[in-house]
Amino acid sequence: MIIGTAGHIDHGKTSLVRALTGVDTDRLKEEKARGITIDLGFAYLPLENGATLGFIDVPGHERFVHTMLAGASGIDFVLLVVAADDGVMPQTREHLAIVDLLGVSHGLVALTKADLVDDARRAEVTAQIAATLAGTALEGSEIIPVSTVTGEGVAQVRQRLVDASEHLAQRAASGRFRLAVDRSFTLSGAGTVVTGTVLSGVVRVGDRVIVSPSGLAARVRSIRAQDRPAEEGRAGDRCGLNLVGDGITKDAIARGELVLDPSLHAPCDHIDATLDVLASEAKAVGQWFPVRLHTASREVGARVVLLGESLAPGASGLVQLVLEHPIAAAAGDRYVVRDTSAQRTIGGGRFLDLRAPSRKRRSPERIAQLAAHALRDPHDAVLALCETAPFYLELPAFVRDRALAASEADTIAEALGLVRLPMGESSLALSAGRWQALRDALIARLDAYHAENPDLAGMGRERLRLALSPRLPAPAFLAAVQMMARAGDVGLDGAWVRRADFEVRLTARDEALWAEARPLLQGAERFRPPRVRDIANLRAQPEAEVRRMFKLLGRMGRVDEIAHDHFFLRATVAEMVEILTRLGAAHGSFTAAQFRDEVDSGRKVAIQILEFFDRHGVTLRRSDLRRINPHRLDLFRPIGDDAPAQEPAATPHAIGREASLVGRPDFKSGRGREPVLGGFDSHSLPPNPGPPNPPGGPSSKSPSPKAPSPKAPSPKAASPAAPGSEAAKAARGRR
Repeated sequence: MIIGTAGHIDHGKTSLVRALTGVDTDRLKEEKARGITIDLGFAYLPLENGATLGFIDVPGHERFVHTMLAGASGIDFVLLVVAADDGVMPQTREHLAIVDLLGVSHGLVALTKADLVDDARRAEVTAQIAATLAGTALEGSEIIPVSTVTGEGVAQVRQRLVDASEHLAQRAASGRFRLAVDRSFTLSGAGTVVTGTVLSGVVRVGDRVIVSPSGLAARVRSIRAQDRPAEEGRAGDRCGLNLVGDGITKDAIARGELVLDPSLHAPCDHIDATLDVLASEAKAVGQWFPVRLHTASREVGARVVLLGESLAPGASGLVQLVLEHPIAAAAGDRYVVRDTSAQRTIGGGRFLDLRAPSRKRRSPERIAQLAAHALRDPHDAVLALCETAPFYLELPAFVRDRALAASEADTIAEALGLVRLPMGESSLALSAGRWQALRDALIARLDAYHAENPDLAGMGRERLRLALSPRLPAPAFLAAVQMMARAGDVGLDGAWVRRADFEVRLTARDEALWAEARPLLQGAERFRPPRVRDIANLRAQPEAEVRRMFKLLGRMGRVDEIAHDHFFLRATVAEMVEILTRLGAAHGSFTAAQFRDEVDSGRKVAIQILEFFDRHGVTLRRSDLRRINPHRLDLFRPIGDDAPAQEPAATPHAIGREASLVGRPDFKSGRGREPVLGGFDSHSLPPNPGPPNPPGGPSSKSPSPKAPSPKAPSPKAASPAAPGSEAAKAARGRR
């Protein structure tokens, strides 16, 4: 059990700790000279049962309340000290308010210097203390007269502390490790040592940790827990950690930083929280009110953004804390705010959400989310969040921000029957009811689309995502349709989604015509197939009929119109995408000549093919060089169950991006949604003609704004190459 002192300056806190433990916690030369406590002091009391009581002695001067806060945040039990001759003083009240705001509900009062007053004065001050405690968490606490000169009451206080340690529940050590640093120093023969209170979890010798928010990585070489050598430190222990690692020095680690499990390193600077304003405040807390925020052992400047009306003295409400610098924290942590001149404590509360939005923070949906975040039980909070807009939750992030064990994500999901959608290294969770509603809405939307477009093979995945509620992030939506495909509800064809039993069929005449034409697009000539006019002449068929049949096949996704009247099999287009990918991997940027050599075609055809991929954003052109756009590779490639629901790891810059057109310059105007060659638009992309129901695949990404999809040319207008195009230059070169 960690015991913290509290009380006014010169009321005998340090003397009482010395009488209880035999340790003088005033260690600084200035403290000895001035006779007052300036910095935190520490002492330990071994008990007969093998346990150890840890004491944190805090300064009582009003100038050092920020130091007192650094020590008070990690205590389990408060020893409030009031001198019998002075009675309740300003810092007595402020310290009491602070421990109340920090949620410390166990403690007792030591009426020190009892030898200096008579019984009447003792009774008077005792009544004054009881009145001061009324309405706080310490209301009704025992008040024991003490004198460190005569020894009166010292043994009684010690026994009360021992009894409390036996009955006070230990902090749960099931979460992930966090230690709030209050001292950092160098120990001869050991190196850098940091001390603090373990807020959660367990740390063991040899563990890898991170100092947050600075991000320094370290290894735990040795541990002292409760002033004894130990192999591990647990939640509630006072620990000293001997850290080693690159950049680890006593000056590199400051008071206020947290040493924690590496998976918890996610600093935050916008935090939604509750705020209780002290009744002693003279005026209300207004919008963007500047404060000094104290949490654990950290102090940082902040602004209070009200999420409701102004908070009058004694009122409570929801706020957003906008910090000057990122901090390491956990949802549920307590905090205190003081004025910027460090003269008074304004209030405090509890962190609710560490990833607070800077926009729409007062919307009804956001307030409902905060009501869910305010639930202390993780199961209740997750269930409430899944039933609050946007009706899904990034479960691993929720578990991390509460410093819960990583395994809690699986435990909560199983207990609540959640449906989880993988999204890179994370996952989204939906309630079973919301998942069923999403599935039903998706199937209904596909049924309506097929009824309206019987000659199209499916609906563009991105258009479908934007049409449904909840609107999932693109990687999660891909995982959702993959899951539905495995269940036999839908089929996936490239970037298109269709009902599993839906199929576009050709007429018997078109089937016969296609059977004659298809061999001409296969085999060794697949990269340079004949044009519509040549096919019509070779098969003695009307050119208009052949063109109509190919246009229909283009809408069905069996072929792609690379240039006017020049159709390629979809499988051939997919093969060319793989060739482009290999060129990009080998050279970074590549030329048209390099691609021409790979497909063994003429320069004119190679340039037409590359311009087709340019239009669809698969390739990005600069001068005579092109490079691959990894966000668009899934437009023409087959999608398999084993494909990731996010970009490949080789493109870390793309992690977290969605296949959403929001944010593109042409989103509102509609520019970029014109029909493109092949009969589809930039929201409904062409399907893959592979085997039915091939679920899975990488996430569809928005095309680069530099490569908008042009309008499909009419047969007459599209025949000649554009004067400035590469195809035109190549044609002139051959002439």
